[in-house]
Amino acid sequence: MSEALPAPVPEPAPECETCRKPQALCVCASVAPLDNDLSLLILQHPQEQDRALGTARLAALHFKDAAVVVGLSWPSLNKLLGQPVDPARWAVLYLGSAKAADFKTDRAVVALDRKGEPADDQRAALRDIEGVIVLDGTWSQAKALWWRNAWMLKCRRVILNPSRPSRYGRLRREPRRDGLSTIEAAGMLIAHLENRPDIEAALNASFDRMLAKYREIQATMPELADRARPKRDRRGNKKSR
Repeated sequence: MSEALPAPVPEPAPECETCRKPQALCVCASVAPLDNDLSLLILQHPQEQDRALGTARLAALHFKDAAVVVGLSWPSLNKLLGQPVDPARWAVLYLGSAKAADFKTDRAVVALDRKGEPADDQRAALRDIEGVIVLDGTWSQAKALWWRNAWMLKCRRVILNPSRPSRYGRLRREPRRDGLSTIEAAGMLIAHLENRPDIEAALNASFDRMLAKYREIQATMPELADRARPKRDRRGNKKSR
């Protein structure tokens, strides 16, 4: 008897050139970029950039002043941005063990001191921020980005205190109840720092639309399973096989 041939591997689904998502999940047409006072910088781990359910590029599309940079380490924030800035005027979404729930606070955004405790003067700690940094990847990938970039120690540290779990639900498990997708975290952080609830609402609505599309088609399009698709280099270009 002849041996059975292995089942063919599904070809990657066609993707949108803008958000780099499979076209079946693209919601770009419904995104209108918002004016933002605070710059948004998303640092994405290279292994995260081809996840079907990733949200970094979708988050950045919502802002006129936002960037997604893929990599593992950079010498400084100045090098990343291509201009001189004061890292002390930037806030990074901190990945330490501290959780807002531990501090029994009703603040949506909590500034931490160098010891990982809530800053004594929250208003002062969150004042005059010029930009925010969000690390995109799994929990371990994001922590790797934190530890490989010592210049982040010069930035202010903030954590979020979400009122509900991530909209991912069972589609993508978060290691902690306060774990959010990148688009949820960026929307919540900037909305509260700028006192602009419309920002959080817009980003969450886009995320909901993307998840609804995924749930509709996941049974009939296994090639959209949330696993890494063809490898890319650090600039986001697909690598040849």
